Amino acid sequence: MKRLHSTPQPPRPACIELCAGAGGQALGLERAGFGHTALIELDPDAVQTLGANRPLWNVIQTDVRELSSFTLRSLALPIALLAAGVPCPPFSLAGKQLGAADERDLFPAVLRLVTDVQPQAVMIENVKGILQARFDSYRAGVLRALEAVGYHTSWRLIRACDFGVPQLRPRAVLVAMRPEAFARFTWPEPTTSPETAPTVGNTLYKSMASRGWELAGTWAHGAMRIAPTLCGGSRKHGGADLGPSRARRAWAELGVNGSSVADEPPAPGAPLPVRLTVRQMALLQGFPEEWCFAGRKTSAYRQVGNAFPPPVAEAVGVSIAKALAQTDAATGDFIPQAECTATTLPGSAL
Repeated sequence: MKRLHSTPQPPRPACIELCAGAGGQALGLERAGFGHTALIELDPDAVQTLGANRPLWNVIQTDVRELSSFTLRSLALPIALLAAGVPCPPFSLAGKQLGAADERDLFPAVLRLVTDVQPQAVMIENVKGILQARFDSYRAGVLRALEAVGYHTSWRLIRACDFGVPQLRPRAVLVAMRPEAFARFTWPEPTTSPETAPTVGNTLYKSMASRGWELAGTWAHGAMRIAPTLCGGSRKHGGADLGPSRARRAWAELGVNGSSVADEPPAPGAPLPVRLTVRQMALLQGFPEEWCFAGRKTSAYRQVGNAFPPPVAEAVGVSIAKALAQTDAATGDFIPQAECTATTLPGSAL
């Protein structure tokens, strides 16, 4: 009998992620070929979510503002990519838009760590509100800080529906790289559009019909378009509903009652409009069906609603990985690699 040998897989470029949340960005970057040496997250439920879905991920529960650069350098040095999904409330159209005056603004903490650990590339995601004219000086300050330590930078507004996600969800993404790599970086081209992306009805029909709801087909037929942007809210404000009144009106046009979140899919006899479950909303964010979320309903919904859709993170991650690989090939430098291993550090949740 012939013995079969598995082909050793090459190690992955090292990635550290800040404000990892429920892992949407991390999952996308994993698919893009990066290996996470650490994921930093403060919320205990989100920490449990990350550990439950990827037991080998090294999840460290701590405030990014209290994280030392020594800890990050001890994990992998140099670092191929430092990614972050910093809190959105300081710039959200639904909030007070206090920017730097908001205590939840973590850009300074992220920029401090970038300066200290000097990753080859940086990727930061936030709401589209940060691209408003009122934050021009704020964005300019972020770019100056990155350029002062040797990075070339670019902001881009990216819509989830342009990358196969059944939701509009525009997001501001900042990419920073060393000049030689940035010259090879190109933003990913859309693969779908609002007209060709999967629809809410098609995405959720199977789930809606899972308990024998006789109106599943009728509902799905009336929801043949993409969803409005999910609003996760913050720890200070926002409960288990689909956002402010304007957002709920948009959901109502899809046959969805956005005033609350359901515990399970509709049963026979349930009326229209229907309520969505946390898992259904996760599907609208581009998470795989098997991805689970820890915590009570409001906490789980907040994790889902604030996530960066994995397919979008994957698309940007692939572009970053290509630029780094091409630079490596052109210069003969070796891009640092890291296996995904569980390492116990002070403050580690695993």
